[in-house]
Amino acid sequence: MSNGKILITGATGHIGNVLARKLLERGEQVRALILPGENTTPLDGLEIEQTPGDVLDSSSLWESFRGVRSVFHLAGVISIMPGENPLVRKVNVQGTINVLKAAMQHGVQRLVYTSSIHALARIPHGEVVDETTPFDPHNPYGAYDQSKAQATLEVQKAAASGLDAVIACPTGVIGPFDFRGSMMGNVIRTAAQRKFTPYVDGAYDFVDVRDVVDGLIAAARHGKTGEAYILSGQRISVRYLLETVREITGKGIPCLKIPMSLAKLAAEFTPFYYRLSHASPRFTPYSLEVLESNSFISHARASRELGYAPRPLYDSIRDAIYWFFEHSPRMLPKV
Repeated sequence: MSNGKILITGATGHIGNVLARKLLERGEQVRALILPGENTTPLDGLEIEQTPGDVLDSSSLWESFRGVRSVFHLAGVISIMPGENPLVRKVNVQGTINVLKAAMQHGVQRLVYTSSIHALARIPHGEVVDETTPFDPHNPYGAYDQSKAQATLEVQKAAASGLDAVIACPTGVIGPFDFRGSMMGNVIRTAAQRKFTPYVDGAYDFVDVRDVVDGLIAAARHGKTGEAYILSGQRISVRYLLETVREITGKGIPCLKIPMSLAKLAAEFTPFYYRLSHASPRFTPYSLEVLESNSFISHARASRELGYAPRPLYDSIRDAIYWFFEHSPRMLPKV
């Protein structure tokens, strides 16, 4: 990346705040787009320029993009709840379109869009998920998957129209600096605190947030315009994750394996509970479908073209546990 300001949207998120830290370590000038009223605790102590703006308000982006040479677009809404969610579609699709337009108007030299592995079509077990797997804007598994696929296609369209843009697709992100408490981060933290932890059979590919950030920076430097790169890590079962937490802490975990059939039955009703209690969703039809889906995911292209090399997941789980115990008072409250 060349000298000059680098703009991050979604800088207070898990990937965003770690990216800001890494860019500062590299001596970059970082500007963060901050939604008015947003809690900026994850950026405390970081020497970055915070500028107010909203990806849904094109006029607010004008000043934010002034003097910016590179953009990392991470702002988005994640949801594992069933049914339509207008905000997910507005922020993830229209917000991305607004960012793309602002980048083109200001002559941004390179934009890196953080998409998601869930933007790709579900393919049968026995096949490997890689960059030949198409993005699926009609994915039947949820509004979030559809929105990320639609936004990704908009990025590719902008790249075809002259914007130097690259796409990265992380898998399930875990690791330190998880101020908001991601779904899997909460599973790790709950288990490490020896709280009762129900779980189901299933597996998925998880990756360290620091490796994702390295992949994003490498994509900015070496990625091919309009192309996508999968940033995956290691496929592990939920049981393996819990056993790893037990090994690291040296303490037993009170956990209960729930049969998948029973979990699916309960998941038909749990969304009502999550909405009423404002609790963090865990067992929903979507989350169970993900754990049963094909999660044999290759990052060979990113390794070959970007030098991407994710660390052992044991290290990620260990560092996440240590960080949670050290920083839990500073974690953001659930709303």
